[in-house]
Amino acid sequence: MPSLVIVAQDSTETRKTDKPTFHVGGALRFNYNLSSWKKEQVKRGGDFGLDMFRINADAAWKKLSLHAEYRFYSKDFGGSFLKEGYVRYQFNDSTQVDIGLTQVPFGNLTYNSHSWFFNLSYYVGKEDDYDMGIKFQRRSNRWLYQLAFFKNAEELNFGDKSETDPGRYSYDVAGRNKEVNQGNARVEYFLHKNNSIGASVMLGGLYNIPSGNMGSHWAAAIHSNLNMDRWNLKLQSMYYRYNVADSAQLANYIDMAAYGAAYRVAAEAFLHTVSLSYTQPVHWGPISTLTFYNDYSYMQKPASGFQNSQMNVLGCMITAGHVFSYLDWAAGKNHPWLGPVWNEALATGTPDARWHSRLNLNIGYYF
Repeated sequence: MPSLVIVAQDSTETRKTDKPTFHVGGALRFNYNLSSWKKEQVKRGGDFGLDMFRINADAAWKKLSLHAEYRFYSKDFGGSFLKEGYVRYQFNDSTQVDIGLTQVPFGNLTYNSHSWFFNLSYYVGKEDDYDMGIKFQRRSNRWLYQLAFFKNAEELNFGDKSETDPGRYSYDVAGRNKEVNQGNARVEYFLHKNNSIGASVMLGGLYNIPSGNMGSHWAAAIHSNLNMDRWNLKLQSMYYRYNVADSAQLANYIDMAAYGAAYRVAAEAFLHTVSLSYTQPVHWGPISTLTFYNDYSYMQKPASGFQNSQMNVLGCMITAGHVFSYLDWAAGKNHPWLGPVWNEALATGTPDARWHSRLNLNIGYYF
């Protein structure tokens, strides 16, 4: 009799699992910014407008699930594009595989930062990056293993010699070169109280469009995510290198693109980040939590004559039900998004570059 009861319970659970589920959500965000280097904007007291509208779709059936996120920006920021979208097969509670446009397993995940601006690692394609491929993940006791193969970055143009389209969320190699056939390996060890240390490596091809030759790129990082009471500390040090197979292009920089525009990035760099946050519960009407943070990143460029880049974001995330707001004071030196120099800031830089800052308020309703 006990065995019959067990079978009956299992069959009931199976019937529930067999029923497909589907959920649609999203977010609407607005943004105010006041940038110190934009003199006319300063005169009018900054600008306030649409940041982004997004749609999220999640579906599940048996051991299969789907996750997709499509974003709508203004035309000047790349227009509309898929941020991520993949199908997942869940072998069991500890093992899964994703196929599609999925997050690259590299460095601290999901983010190596706390602010709306991320860290410098994002602006060189090494934080919250999404590529087209297959990713395997397994959790075993205190260990998390991730292996992935990415055929290429998200491809929007399927021509013979098409350049990477800049209308995308995450930064990828663009211009005369393309990322192809990339392998990733990441391992993370969890200490007590959800603290972790880990290491990541990646190696891939760098296809040169004009010559048809294949170059290479690789990167490695060590990282940690530490928690104590209300404090969180993310530490990461990484090195990356791009080897361009193009005699007509200088080997000390590559082009990268996202949000509808491209800029140059040093082909080799060390990048160090320190991100600290403190979470304070409050009872101020609808406001339940204040998360204070400071994210700092330093980019060292070994190439002769190149000027290093820095970024610091001091801010607070305000949680009020489904509304999340980021109030940031972001400062940068030789940073394309935080200063008047766009194309060369993360490559050669400017020898006499000064710090520039941007006061930013992002308000989003998530549903």
